[in-house]
Amino acid sequence: MTNTPNTPEVVDEPTRRRTLTGLWALVPYISAIAVLLLSINQLFNFGFFVGYTFLSNQYAYIIAGFLLPLIFLMWPMTSRSSKTSVPLYDGILAAIMMGICFYFAYSSEKILDEGWEYLAPEHAVYMSYLFWAMIFECTRRAGGIAIFAIVVVISFYPTFADVMPGPIAGAAATLPDTAIFHTMSSESVLGIPLRAFTNLVIGFLVFGVALQYTGGGKFFINFAFALLGHVRGGPAKVAIFSSGLMGSMSGSVITNVLTTGVLSIPAMRRVGFSRSYAGGVETCASTGGVLMPPIMGATAFIMATFLEIPYIDIAIAAIIPSILYFFGLFIQIDAYAAKNDLKGLPREELPSLKQTLKEGWHFIAVFVILVWLLVFLKQESVAPFYATAMLIIINQIFPYSRWGWEDVKKFIMGTAALFAELAGILCGVGLIVGALAVTGMSGTIANDLIFLAGGNALVLLVMGALTSFILGIGMTVTAAYIFLAISLAPAVISAGLDPMAVHLFILYWGMLSFITPPVALGAFAAATVAGSKPMETGFQAMKLGSIIYFIPFFFVLNPALILQGDWYSIVKVVITALIGVWLIASGLQGYLAKVGKLDIHPQGKWIIRGLVVAAGLALATPGGGLIPITNYELGALALIMLIPAVAIVMIVNKKNAALPGT
Repeated sequence: MTNTPNTPEVVDEPTRRRTLTGLWALVPYISAIAVLLLSINQLFNFGFFVGYTFLSNQYAYIIAGFLLPLIFLMWPMTSRSSKTSVPLYDGILAAIMMGICFYFAYSSEKILDEGWEYLAPEHAVYMSYLFWAMIFECTRRAGGIAIFAIVVVISFYPTFADVMPGPIAGAAATLPDTAIFHTMSSESVLGIPLRAFTNLVIGFLVFGVALQYTGGGKFFINFAFALLGHVRGGPAKVAIFSSGLMGSMSGSVITNVLTTGVLSIPAMRRVGFSRSYAGGVETCASTGGVLMPPIMGATAFIMATFLEIPYIDIAIAAIIPSILYFFGLFIQIDAYAAKNDLKGLPREELPSLKQTLKEGWHFIAVFVILVWLLVFLKQESVAPFYATAMLIIINQIFPYSRWGWEDVKKFIMGTAALFAELAGILCGVGLIVGALAVTGMSGTIANDLIFLAGGNALVLLVMGALTSFILGIGMTVTAAYIFLAISLAPAVISAGLDPMAVHLFILYWGMLSFITPPVALGAFAAATVAGSKPMETGFQAMKLGSIIYFIPFFFVLNPALILQGDWYSIVKVVITALIGVWLIASGLQGYLAKVGKLDIHPQGKWIIRGLVVAAGLALATPGGGLIPITNYELGALALIMLIPAVAIVMIVNKKNAALPGT
């Protein structure tokens, strides 16, 4: 398959992981294969264990017993620890963690029958202390110091909840009671996060890794280059298209940046985009890919578990918001390219569309089959396993993409690392869920928030947006979402807003940490590829992806944007939203199609841009409900702002064009 010149095919994601060798390297292989086989047996009901069925808590303990020890082996204790050999203490910690998990798995029936989560034997209490402490370390190594600190403080909250101020006070529990509740109840470590992982997420993670290692990223970017590489600003539009496709199937922002970005960013640089702008484009495109169905990352699966609905309902609801986001990004890039006269790449340097499809048709076929299994057959638990099997089988047929033994080992190792990292973080997040549950805070905090907001749903939404963003800075998106789904979502829903829209609102605002400084993890990854300054790249990404700050408010105010309601309302709201997003994006970049540059005066340009953006916001904002203005009044207001601005720009641009030498 043709590549753009001077760009590598594969760039491995930079990692803090240890490179395992010798006998230690066998452990991740064994663990990943064991987890896959257990998951397949559980979901397909194959009956590998004749005459025996795992209890739900037993199954979760076993999965944890295979994955959590890997964190001690694959992630060094400190940055100064060896990256090539496993210290004795890490080997001991891994063995202890496995022993505890399998002991609890062995005792799972007693835990349920004898109510150990409330009154456990003394030895089980001490093992719970140890398990609790080791989960802290797993969370620190896998998720970083910020989420570790949050998990530690909140998980101990039940021990001092009774002395906290009124709004955050709760029922207290002793240290032993807190420990056994965390480790043995179905509402903490074994709660919603780990349950979603074991029942839904595993299959989609495997599919994402298989897609990466079979060349999916390379196909999608070549496909995008063949379609769009020649148009103005073509490489940037390629980044949107390829990252949207890759991200929607891999579910990872960082992986997406480092899979497609290594090809799109150098191409953007060739046609005149600055390093930071190119990095910002790739960051926004990769972040949007994770919000694009059919696969939206682990958080969306946890959302399905929270809402007790099929995952596909969430994927369908996310279609229009993700289209609005990518449309706004596309318009911004097109406007920037037109304003700065940035061309595309020469056609002769681009991949052949026919050859690209000939060599990569199976990626599209697998994508279609996955959607068919999810949407029409409602097989969300098993669909990714079928899709992965088909992808690998077809990949082995073609000589130019066939895996060798080394490729198989890389695939299994990549799968093991992804499983372990997410399991460690989710077990830590489970401690947060358990702390809120045992103190009763998950039931009372909603009432406290409603009281603080004075019962005003709009105030609650703004509180939710700010809290989601702040938590997204210090926690993973999944952790921030879970915390707010327990604490904030019930309050907003009780104010009369749609549950699906509220949960998607929280997810979108949590994702903003990938493109917003000071954290901007996606932007920092893109800056590494682009060779740009991380903070500068983050601010470019923030500007380019600015429409994502508004979209959650649009669909939470009118659920028609998440396909809730009659078709007439949906079509009307979607059309006005698209026009509004077009105006917002054009105003932000200072160029409006068919009108020209909006920067007609050094100072006056901000007034013109502001009027165009304000007109777009008026059109995109759903009227009625919480907004005390109808859609027709908002439309009239948009025209009042837009018509004078456009008229002035057209007159000035026409005069400038008529001047000699222009």
